[in-house]
Amino acid sequence: MKIIEYPNEILRKESIEVKDPTSVETKQLIAEMLQTLRANNGVGLAAPQVGKNLRLCIIEIEHELFVLINPEIKNISKEKLISEEGCLSIPNKFLNIERGKRIKIKATDSNGKKQIIRARGLLARAIQHEIDHLNGILIVDRVEIN
Repeated sequence: MKIIEYPNEILRKESIEVKDPTSVETKQLIAEMLQTLRANNGVGLAAPQVGKNLRLCIIEIEHELFVLINPEIKNISKEKLISEEGCLSIPNKFLNIERGKRIKIKATDSNGKKQIIRARGLLARAIQHEIDHLNGILIVDRVEIN
């Protein structure tokens, strides 16, 4: 799959809900996205980054795969951390981004099972980054201009 790059307007659209998380089409999209993620040495990939306007993203950290379908942020800690982030849709650009240190989300997995994920560290950061993509927000929007 080809990764859509900034400033393509597709990246600015709010994604629509995945109606059937267990459909053949959804499973195929997840498989293709995972192949694309690995081929580009990424941590996460959201469906809009491959031209699909769907609320679906994947994250792979230390060989553990998280498939998040229709994710919703339930809680973000008040405690924040600033750390460098990159984005496959904005090649070779790394920006210091402030994110919640801990996060709690609700999502559906590829088997249609509801899940609650409590995350911190890199996983919390990656989840926030990918959910931003589903809402049409990019890291360039998160940088404070002084």
